[in-house]
Amino acid sequence: MTRLGLFLATCGYVGYVPIAPGTAGSAVGVALFYALRSTHVSWAEHLAIPVVFAAGVWASNVAEAHWRRTDPGPVVIDEVLGMLITLWLLPVTGLGAFLGFLVFRLLDVIKPWPAARFEALHGGLGVMADDAMAGVYGHLVMRGLLAVAPAGWLA
Repeated sequence: MTRLGLFLATCGYVGYVPIAPGTAGSAVGVALFYALRSTHVSWAEHLAIPVVFAAGVWASNVAEAHWRRTDPGPVVIDEVLGMLITLWLLPVTGLGAFLGFLVFRLLDVIKPWPAARFEALHGGLGVMADDAMAGVYGHLVMRGLLAVAPAGWLA
């Protein structure tokens, strides 16, 4: 089960990239978003968020036990979750998704309140919760941008 947990936590070992693994994990999140969106089944986006969250909590617990440290760098499933939340059900174009990617990365780095406090939660829950909160903030920012953007620019 450790191998499966590490595979999930690192998103198929994407988390092992030597430069900016969190950014690489966020890119996986955008790819998963587009894969879900291409199904044209809205409930797929609804279902993906709790499934990725639950799998991420479990896999992050496995990864923390394996590496014997809190929130190990190769764990990037939390960035996937954050991207899914940021883009959840938004009518975005490729440019809009890229902007969502940038917005989420910025919020994930600065961790506005209470995201930084969520990071202190125990185990995999803390690993996932701070990025989920950054994703919620990212989603709200994207909704605001979509409301003021010229028609067709982001959506």
